[in-house]
Amino acid sequence: MFALMEEFSFATLISGHEGSLTATHLPLLVKDEDGGKILGHVARANDQWRMFDGETEALAIFQGPHAYVSPSWYATHPSVPTWNYVVVHAYGMPAIIDDFDAVVALLRETVKKYEAGFAKPWPMDLPEDYLAKMVKAIVAFEIPVTRIEGKAKLSQNRSGEDIERVIEALDRSAAADERSLAKMMRDDQFKPK
Repeated sequence: MFALMEEFSFATLISGHEGSLTATHLPLLVKDEDGGKILGHVARANDQWRMFDGETEALAIFQGPHAYVSPSWYATHPSVPTWNYVVVHAYGMPAIIDDFDAVVALLRETVKKYEAGFAKPWPMDLPEDYLAKMVKAIVAFEIPVTRIEGKAKLSQNRSGEDIERVIEALDRSAAADERSLAKMMRDDQFKPK
């Protein structure tokens, strides 16, 4: 599950306060150590950070590839349409990171992760006064993972022949997400035990 969270790290963070929900979509860092933790930051203008008291549970949803599955792909009939997907729900209690150096280290690690695929990664070589101004405009947080749930709906309820036909159809798709889902369906870690 942590591997999926790392690969699909642009997640939805949902927090609740006094019967009201707030959701923010943001890139997160995932650490698979000491039970796991999630790190990130939001704009200070986003009031969601006010719910990060270290005592109130939040949910981070990491959505992997997903796709519509047509019944026309099956050998077995009658059949109905469905949707295949892979997702991880990670729960924990966000707490604010106040230390300036820790926030800068988090930002550097975030930039390093997302720049890694570029031929010339941006080195985050900002003037100190500009960096300090930008750090004041965000709120960094850490979420120790207290509960984690993985869900993989990958045609497990279908016959081997139907599963192969779904994989073949997804593999032919022009959509990278659908081809990625076909690859996951072939992967032993998602097959029912």
